[in-house]
Amino acid sequence: MTPRAEQGAGLRADAARNRARVLQVAREQLAGGDDSLQLNAIARLAGVGVGTVYRHFPNRHALWEALSAERFQELVAEAQAAAADEDALAGLHRLLRFALGRALDDAGFAAVLESANDAEARTSTMKAELDRAVAELLDRARRTGAVRRDIEAEDVRRLLCGIEHAVRSGDSDPTRAEVYLDVLLEGLRPPR
Repeated sequence: MTPRAEQGAGLRADAARNRARVLQVAREQLAGGDDSLQLNAIARLAGVGVGTVYRHFPNRHALWEALSAERFQELVAEAQAAAADEDALAGLHRLLRFALGRALDDAGFAAVLESANDAEARTSTMKAELDRAVAELLDRARRTGAVRRDIEAEDVRRLLCGIEHAVRSGDSDPTRAEVYLDVLLEGLRPPR
């Protein structure tokens, strides 16, 4: 699937209103505990046609991307702040804890973070910004000998998603998340 440029900006006024209404209803569904995001049901609740929903969000994942955009931007900002941290390793640790917490709080966001294919161009852009900040952080940590040389930013994202999946597949015990994250952090160290 190729990234979609259409995200609300540049839409006709009625199309932008419909898109906003669909997102509002989807957020209400999530707040009410329903994370199924059935596009037909959302269309009915939003008072728009099913075709309208599918025009904006061709599948459930595209809707998750739109709903996760703000959270993803927060992650990018945190990664950029971590990259600017004087202590690169401390910045990396803080970023990984932040990202894991966000992914565990929001399964839809986690799915967007781990997906190899993006529906929205904005998501692809944010993933590239995230990877650039993490790559800068890894480069700085490598220069101090704190991180192994064969790990890349995309690897870190995938490993973090693996931890999120491991925690969810168990009993979601938050102490396990800390243990798994410590294992990841230890594994990022260069071999002795």
